[in-house]
Parts: sequence; structure tokens; C-alpha cells
Amino acid sequence: MRLVLLTALTMIAFAANSILNRLALAAGTIDAVSFGTIRLVSGAAILALLVLASRRSLSFTAPGRWASVAALLIYIFGFSLGYVATDAGLGALILFGTVQITLFTAAIRAGETVTLARKLGTAIAFAGLALVLWPSGGVTLDLIASGCLVAAGIGWGLYTLNGRRTTDPLGATMTSFVLAAPLGLLLSLAVRLGGHPALLTPDGVLLAIVSGAITSGLGYALWYTVLPRLATTTAAIAQLAVPILAVAGGILFLSEPLTPTFALATLLVTGGVALSLRR
Repeated sequence: MRLVLLTALTMIAFAANSILNRLALAAGTIDAVSFGTIRLVSGAAILALLVLASRRSLSFTAPGRWASVAALLIYIFGFSLGYVATDAGLGALILFGTVQITLFTAAIRAGETVTLARKLGTAIAFAGLALVLWPSGGVTLDLIASGCLVAAGIGWGLYTLNGRRTTDPLGATMTSFVLAAPLGLLLSLAVRLGGHPALLTPDGVLLAIVSGAITSGLGYALWYTVLPRLATTTAAIAQLAVPILAVAGGILFLSEPLTPTFALATLLVTGGVALSLRR
């Protein structure tokens, strides 16, 4: 039961992160690169404080550390840049669909057993996700933005896979953020020198800080805590609930309407996840 509750709390944090990012970028309160950079720096700061308070020993050269840093950078900036020019629902479908493919491919390559119930559950949950997120009418894709979201999905999938091997969730998350933050700052500087000025407002900066410190930094540390106890395919399936939770957050906090389509999709996703978790 504790594992289920921690996993659910983590999914809520992920959904909240999507809402914060959407609010900041859609309202034009901050540019995508600045949002990603502040998100990294604030996440690194809060995690470093927690690690220092615990007085634990850390290793910045552990196996796979730089792979996690690279995956985190790809996810953070791919996510922010992709949502600038992509419908929120379609973007989430691209992102989480890519995560599914990445994790399931890794599970099959590793020889992990994928039961029939898990396969059926995944298909049902993904159908519900597509139902609620696929926009009506014609769909126009920005190829660059879509490519950024695909890259973000691969990055998050790889970051998740590396997390399954950690024995120190808080320390591993902190070192990834601390090593990624300076690289993010360098990327931001390069963008500015390339002739793209920063867009910063108090509201945008605040949303980026909350996203980095709480829903990213602390949320990812919690995710790394539960990952070693989840099968790769289970970790993949659980994340299918995140876009549904994000839409629910939009209904609650952004006054978006509750539609029959959303209600049906919620039943499909929750039912699919429940089926896939059956032993």
C-alpha cells in the first residue's frame, strides 16, 4: 500500500509540473529556455540543501551519472521547447507515447517478462489517453516542436531506467541536477548570444522555481525512491496516468470543462493501469 501511495503522489507531482509549465509558457510570462534553466537551478538548490542537511557522502562519478545528466537535460529543455508550438494534449500524447516505447523496448531487451494482462492493460490505458488528448479536427504538427517532445520522451525514459539502479535516490537526483544546472546555464547563455533575448517576468520566474524545486526536484527524488521496486513496464504504465491528472488539474484550477470524453478516458486509463498491475 505504501508503494502505491508513493507512486500516486509522484504521478501527481509530475502532473502538477506539466500544469506549471503550461501556465508559464502559454501566458507568455517566460521563454522556454529560461524556464528550463531556472527549473534546473532551483531544483539543484533545494536538493543540495536537503543533502547537506542529511550529511551524507556523495559520489559525482558513480556509474551512469553523466548518462542521467544528459537524459535530464534532454528532457527538461525538450519539454519546454516542444510545448511552445504544440497543442498541450497532442504534445502530452507524443511525449508519453515516446516514454512508453522507450521503457517497453528496454524491458524487452533486458528479458523482462511482459504478461498478457500487462499488455492488455497498456493497450486499454493508451487508448484512453489517445481519446482524451487527441485534438478534434485537422492536426497541424510543428516538426521541430514534435521532435523536441520525442527527444524529451526518450530522455525521460532513459532517466527513469537509470533511476532503477540507484541505492541513494536523494543523492542521485541531487547530483544529476547539480551537474546539469551549469550546463543549462551555458545553453541559456549560448541562446542569448545567438540573438534570442530572455523573456522574464516575476510570475514566470516564480512558476519556474516552484516547478524546479518542488514538482521536479522533490518529485524526481521521490520517483527514484519507488523505481527500484517497480518493474520497468509497470513504471511505464503508471506514467500513463499523468496526462489524465494534468487535464483534471486544468479542470480544477483553470476552469476547463469536464466533458463526457474525459470521463470515459479516465475510466479507460485507470482501468488499464489497474489491469496491468495485476500479479
